[in-house]
Amino acid sequence: MKIAAIQMRSGLDPDANLAALEPMLAEAAAAGAQYALTPEVTMIFPENREQLASVAAPFEGHPQLRLVGELARQYGMHIHIGSLAVPLEDGRFANRSVLFGPDGGIAATYDKIHLFDATIAGLNAYRESATYAGGEAAVTAPLGDFTLGMSICYDMRFPKLYNSLANAGANLIAVPAAFTVPTGQAHWHVLLRARAIETGSYVIAAAQGGQHANGRATYGHSLVIDPWGRIIAELDHDEPGILVADIDASLVADARERIPALANARNFAVPGTLQP
Repeated sequence: MKIAAIQMRSGLDPDANLAALEPMLAEAAAAGAQYALTPEVTMIFPENREQLASVAAPFEGHPQLRLVGELARQYGMHIHIGSLAVPLEDGRFANRSVLFGPDGGIAATYDKIHLFDATIAGLNAYRESATYAGGEAAVTAPLGDFTLGMSICYDMRFPKLYNSLANAGANLIAVPAAFTVPTGQAHWHVLLRARAIETGSYVIAAAQGGQHANGRATYGHSLVIDPWGRIIAELDHDEPGILVADIDASLVADARERIPALANARNFAVPGTLQP
């Protein structure tokens, strides 16, 4: 199966972001990709909740998503919008990942579970929970010979989610992201390789990159990693671009047979906690 990761530099105008995405989707389709992943906050990358509220569209009838569905049908490919903000009744938003099937219909959605609330030296504090509500369910979806596990950015720091996805059948895990530069330089590659190794799965990570209109800078370096933890394709920069790689489901079975960590895992007691 051929897959594509699309690296973007999304701004504050959803129509402009979609216009930047369209030729890269066409390039992925021309290269034979059956699945294309875009980054986190593909449609708009806001600075704050007020900015987001001024342009975020309801999920039902969402104008950019409707056009993406048409492109999926036109190209006969799965298109996975890494995430976009969806207004909720409490005034916050869901950070929602949307997978379109080759028929143009929505095949699956996933709301980001783990929210990034942190203070990084030299940068403004990030408080995703002030704008977003966390999701509550892990999601997998069939994807040809593969089963796709869905995650978003900060999720990658929580191995339990990836273990759960793999035990639910996922052997290709998507990680759309908008990683900061300092944390990207320190942790991007090692975290993604670890998630591939411990689950014996392919990992595809499509990233935002560069200096954005909201004043933030993101790391880029979109990746595809095989089940043995090897980086098989990378955009080694933060410029917009497309990354295409071939993946083979038999390598998942081989990695899991050589290191059967999923099968060997056991429950255990933790000192100082109540046990069932």
